[in-house]
Amino acid sequence: MKITVIYGTLRKTKSSTYNIAQQFIKCLSDGDVITEFFLPKSMPNFCRGCWKCFTDYTKCPDHEYLNPIVEAMLDSDLLIFTAPVYVYHVPGQVKAFLDHFGYQWMAHQPRKEMFSKQALLISTAAGAGTKSTLKDLKDSMNFWGVAQTYTFGRNTHGADWDSVEGKRKLKFEKDVVKLARIIKDKSVNVKPCLKVKFLFYVMRFMQKKFKFNQADVKYWESFGWLDKKRPWKSK
Repeated sequence: MKITVIYGTLRKTKSSTYNIAQQFIKCLSDGDVITEFFLPKSMPNFCRGCWKCFTDYTKCPDHEYLNPIVEAMLDSDLLIFTAPVYVYHVPGQVKAFLDHFGYQWMAHQPRKEMFSKQALLISTAAGAGTKSTLKDLKDSMNFWGVAQTYTFGRNTHGADWDSVEGKRKLKFEKDVVKLARIIKDKSVNVKPCLKVKFLFYVMRFMQKKFKFNQADVKYWESFGWLDKKRPWKSK
């Protein structure tokens, strides 16, 4: 299974999200390619709001940073995002990264490839906040058209991985193995969940009726999505 990982921070050995991600990768990789990116190093800039991506995403001022990430994601079977809780939400660099993909939301120009991919979202907190943090990430996955999205949020009760109690780590490891097995089983024939399909049909209706952005309409037309073709079907 080809995997692309977007780490929400540069921390590694001390990070609980990083260590849990490594456990998932060990269970899921099967020796296939693992491509890793670390924020904010891999994408250091904020979205400028220039709107260029909505007509041609390659015109984004940060395309040089984004392009290798986009190519890796499109070539992968599974996307993994890690995000420790920062004041009940994703770290700022994760939000800045996701902001660059507004054009890829289903209301605009969703990638056909995303409708056959799975995503795993990992968040940890010493106390609370994983639910709202994972929602930040899952909103983008759903609107990107990612077929199946899984969440793994855990309260560690520790400031870093070294301070997490051994029994708690063992429980996490068992939970990782269980979820990894589900992801593997679903990877054989990935189909979009009902929510993603529902969003697709809502946005299809909007494109046909209102035609807010001609670039978006032309994009949908080019794939035949305003007619009978669907991104999750080969024909």
